[in-house]
Amino acid sequence: MKKNLHPARAACPCDSGETYGNCCGRWHAGLADGVYAPTPEALMRSRYSAYVLGLIDYLLATWHPSTSPGELELPPLKWLGLELRHAQATGDAGVVEFVARYRENGRGGRMHETGRFVREDGRWYYIDGVMAQDDTQA
Repeated sequence: MKKNLHPARAACPCDSGETYGNCCGRWHAGLADGVYAPTPEALMRSRYSAYVLGLIDYLLATWHPSTSPGELELPPLKWLGLELRHAQATGDAGVVEFVARYRENGRGGRMHETGRFVREDGRWYYIDGVMAQDDTQA
């Protein structure tokens, strides 16, 4: 398991405007103790931050078992920012639309996705996402 060295007082990678310790860091650190992201938006933000920080164990633990890849290797991307477009939860189902910007081999790109989330036993999980057709190189 990769040790998370991101400072708690630093800005959160998810661009929430909060410190990492007050935002995604608490969900990353609390997972082993049963402290989970309380909404689909919080889970999506924490998963984005986990991608930025290379926290593969967190990503796999928050992926619904029915769709989890079981193993995960992160591509060599530099994540540049997150824009939240829409988040909604109704009962135990949620969706979050976002755009994540990245750089790969010196070229900018973006991932525009609408992710689906489900709550089971009080805990939110990522199910899957649909990429928007407007994805273009930035």
